[in-house]
Amino acid sequence: MAVINLTLAQFDETINNNDMVILDFWAEWCGPCKQFGPVFEEISEKHPDIVFAKVNVEEEQELAGMFQVRSIPTIALMREKVVVYANPGAIPGSNLEEAIAQLRGLDMQKVHEDVAKSQQADSAE
Repeated sequence: MAVINLTLAQFDETINNNDMVILDFWAEWCGPCKQFGPVFEEISEKHPDIVFAKVNVEEEQELAGMFQVRSIPTIALMREKVVVYANPGAIPGSNLEEAIAQLRGLDMQKVHEDVAKSQQADSAE
């Protein structure tokens, strides 16, 4: 699957209809973002079962805010609607491949249980 440009309007549909989504938060003026772009594209071609989406922080400020993006590029990996990894800064392709392998290997039942416990603790405060 080719990399898509994700907007806030498409966000819910994208995460609801896809098990794994990897987001690249970037801006046109960002040098490291431009350097990372081809790496992101190349890796997307190797994983057609994962949605690779670019989010332009200048155009999608609300979406960037939802992910608390403070610097770019920022990469966020989601599985079953849960952000399981986020990293500010460009990363080498080998690190992204390693993160994808870990994403695939996650015990999502345990992740969902941990999220539920965390939400219960937050609501008890």
